[in-house]
Amino acid sequence: MTSPIGPYSIALVSDFFCPNAGGVETHIYFLAQCLIDLGHRVVVITHSYGDRKGIRFLSNGLKVYYLPFIVAYNGATLSSIIGSMPWLRKVFLRENVQIIHGHSTFSALAHEALMIGGLMGLRTVFTDHSLFGFADASAILTNTLVLQYSLINVDQIICVSYTSKENTVLRGKLDPNKVSTIPNAIETSLFTPDRKQFNENPTTVIFLGRLVYRKGADLLCDIIPKVCSRHSSVRFIIGGDGPKRIELEEMREKFKLHERVVMLGMLPHNQVKQVLNQGQIFINTSLTEAFCMSIVEAASCGLHVVSTRVGGVPEVLPVDEFISLEEPVPDDLVDTLFKIIDRREKGELMDPEVKHKEVTKMYNWPDVAERTQLVYQKAEQSPSRSRLSRLKGFEFEHLVQVKLKEKNPYF
Repeated sequence: MTSPIGPYSIALVSDFFCPNAGGVETHIYFLAQCLIDLGHRVVVITHSYGDRKGIRFLSNGLKVYYLPFIVAYNGATLSSIIGSMPWLRKVFLRENVQIIHGHSTFSALAHEALMIGGLMGLRTVFTDHSLFGFADASAILTNTLVLQYSLINVDQIICVSYTSKENTVLRGKLDPNKVSTIPNAIETSLFTPDRKQFNENPTTVIFLGRLVYRKGADLLCDIIPKVCSRHSSVRFIIGGDGPKRIELEEMREKFKLHERVVMLGMLPHNQVKQVLNQGQIFINTSLTEAFCMSIVEAASCGLHVVSTRVGGVPEVLPVDEFISLEEPVPDDLVDTLFKIIDRREKGELMDPEVKHKEVTKMYNWPDVAERTQLVYQKAEQSPSRSRLSRLKGFEFEHLVQVKLKEKNPYF
């Protein structure tokens, strides 16, 4: 299928890509595949992963540059504009790139590519996948040094939910007219239900995610013993790893729940479906979330989702039939789990096959790619900006900040 828009030569840039597993990595991979199907020329630029260096070709002819940059922390490269400039410039010129699309606020490589590409006169687009606060030290540093000065000259910005858009506009002091909302998606054909296991397995609650504070691992430590004490047949399966894993293992040891709480550790993405198919209920305990692809994957496999009411999560799935929302309070989440467990045992949950078909209608990558290319068209049609006008952009940022302070003295 060829798109009437373009075709464009696009560089998707981020520190986070395959073989690493995660929401940003999955987003970039499937977006690239669908953009290629639409007739665009796409390359991915990321840093090297172990022995994976240089140029690799993935399925559908996707070309990936694994550049030899130093990884500083948690998969993100060490920011060094001078060091990365010759590498990125060479790739942009070799591939005749027209549009640079950076992903993730945490990715130093994405922000450097946007800055260097802008100086080269290329069009720039950025997708924000996360939510941040405004008061803690890391948020202040990120908002001021990264967003306000990296994104002020970006042509177009994409957020994965309306909550994320509001958050990004406020944090980055951005013009909301150049920020679009395009949700994530999943490849629903890879997340199909297993009705036999859904009906015959004992009631099983699944958690898949990083075991860190932001993902609510502490909430899990409170929730699991209370649920297990009330329901002798309920079991939990936890997939993921992180610094909070030891606390979950200590909880399992303290309450002697070894046979009822299975901890799988880090899972490759191709095993997620097999784990989800073992359960009927999926729990998401995140304390902040822009979109949360894992709940869509769970719903596609036919599971009922119990989630904290945070960030963009309420926008993702229809409430009651697909998802039950509660504040991030352990007792509230436990009460909701009891209700859903009771509905499951009475056979009142939606048929998993029906749920899968509905999710397939809601989320698909071809639709995301078509909407994304409209953003590329907006970026391509935006007025060209000289280096001087880009410097003046920081003056615009200052004016916006002044206006916001006039309206809200506590801003």
